Amino acid sequence: MDAQWDDLKVFLAVARNESLSAAGRVLKVDPATVGRRIARLEETLKVALFAKSPQGYALTNGGQRLMSHAVRAEQEMLMAFEDVGERGRQLSGQIRLGAPDGSANFLLPQVCSGIVEQNPDLEVQIVALPRVINLSKREADMAITVSAPTAGRLSVQKISDYKLHLVASRKYLRNAAPIHSRDDLRHHRFIGYIQDMIFDKELDYLSEAGLDKVHLASNSFSVQFNWIRQAAGIGFMHDFAIPFSRGLEKVLKDEISLTRSFYLVRHADDRRLERMNRFAEALAVGIKKEVARLEGQT
Repeated sequence: MDAQWDDLKVFLAVARNESLSAAGRVLKVDPATVGRRIARLEETLKVALFAKSPQGYALTNGGQRLMSHAVRAEQEMLMAFEDVGERGRQLSGQIRLGAPDGSANFLLPQVCSGIVEQNPDLEVQIVALPRVINLSKREADMAITVSAPTAGRLSVQKISDYKLHLVASRKYLRNAAPIHSRDDLRHHRFIGYIQDMIFDKELDYLSEAGLDKVHLASNSFSVQFNWIRQAAGIGFMHDFAIPFSRGLEKVLKDEISLTRSFYLVRHADDRRLERMNRFAEALAVGIKKEVARLEGQT
């Protein structure tokens, strides 16, 4: 039975990381051992669990059926340890959090470091990707998103609204044509997302503001932030990011202002895990306070 549970943990690692080497790094064993354990499990079950391709290891139909059972077994094991262990103790172990790079760079470092300071045995990992985090594959234990997903067995909690404005550096504004109205914007360089790489419609800021020309584009908000900071042009910026660089100024702040929201998305089954609930509560409270604090500085 122990061997079967161990093989199941190896299966979950390969399914989530889509390669033997990546799974081996997570499990701290060599890829050859991972491969042997998967082969043993497939032999025991008499079914192929993965299809290998140049892109990595993809679940077969049999693998997908096993995945749902394996995740439930994993969660039941976690619940058992929580139930038997001491209640009310500090958080411990590893929690992986996925987030867009705007929040990952300008909100989560302060919030998560505060949570870890209160829980020294806790390890928080922030996965900052310019795309939707796949919770079904366990790329993360939970994710911050800018829109509420409507598909899948997920738990969705709205955390906080936040503001965005057009922003430029004072250096750029000193050397560029004056801006008194929307019409004046046509004489300026714009910074924004690569249009065909916008993974969520809520990130299409320029289109919503009636601006269709992007001169400098990146799929990363951090790159856009640095372009704006270095006087390369004008772009939309979260109000909570503005305090991280001196010399930035809102442009037409009374005419052009956007409001967006952050959501905390979790696996529905994780609602039964007290450890995850406590971390999620601390995270949501921390993000809301940090957004309010930073926006208050602008």
